[in-house]
Amino acid sequence: MNRMVLLVVLALGLATAGCDRVGARDDDGRPVVLTTFTVLADIAANVAGDRLRVESITKPGAEIHGYEPTPGDIRRAAQADLIVDNGLNLEAWFAKFVADLDVPHVVASDGVRTIDIAADAYAGKPNPHAWMSPLNVQLYADNLARAFTELDPDGAQQYAANAAAYRTALQQVQDDLVTRLAALPPTQRALVTCEGAFSYLARDAGLTERYIWPVNAEQQATPQQVTGVIEFVRSAAVPAVFCESTVSDDPMRQVASATGARLGGVLYVDSLSEPDGPVPTYLELIRHDADTVVAGLTGSAAR
Repeated sequence: MNRMVLLVVLALGLATAGCDRVGARDDDGRPVVLTTFTVLADIAANVAGDRLRVESITKPGAEIHGYEPTPGDIRRAAQADLIVDNGLNLEAWFAKFVADLDVPHVVASDGVRTIDIAADAYAGKPNPHAWMSPLNVQLYADNLARAFTELDPDGAQQYAANAAAYRTALQQVQDDLVTRLAALPPTQRALVTCEGAFSYLARDAGLTERYIWPVNAEQQATPQQVTGVIEFVRSAAVPAVFCESTVSDDPMRQVASATGARLGGVLYVDSLSEPDGPVPTYLELIRHDADTVVAGLTGSAAR
């Protein structure tokens, strides 16, 4: 979308919303917080409670990296009271998306101790999947509580309390994961996945990470990438390997076939499911992934 088209769309959206963004509020007067993807929307909703209406630009199941905003997305953003993105180059489209919007904006991942991507075209750039560690999401919650307090000072106490309760739940997931993984021999504490989306989870849980490609790619995995993972799985005697819900698991099936490792199950990263699906909230997503990883590596049944 070129700049001229963007300006026209914005003008139409703002004309509909009104200069003071009255259209950003629903019938009961709550300010609207617009996030870039569903995982972030759920994290924000846990901090916001019932004082704010939190929405996601993308829908459940959508892939966030290469998302292309629509004119409707721009109109929604122009009418929002606050826009929240993950940052760390996750939303490659975001800078252009907000360039001409007069709407406050916060980066949820501010302050995260980043891990750089080690390979391919993304080498040296921070891995954007910081939310895949429950410890990092505690920082997200604090950042959001501060942003929501600036937006709605009367709700400061509620936002602080909500963030504290959410941090407690996140810490429980983290502690449980570390405790259950402690039963594994150190050489088998390895998390092998299709995409390198688990660097933060691996670091904070004491796992060695290995992946086929660093960031979701449009092309299939190269033979060199698959061969490298096969060699790692064999040398470390890794008992199980995993793949994410938004990509084909065919390359990882090759790894499993060549090494005898189990295909440990599906992991979720970039999107929540529909409400009746397996991971309708972030806490359920991270618990599902933790349970799946532990079950795959230990040979136990997932809880």
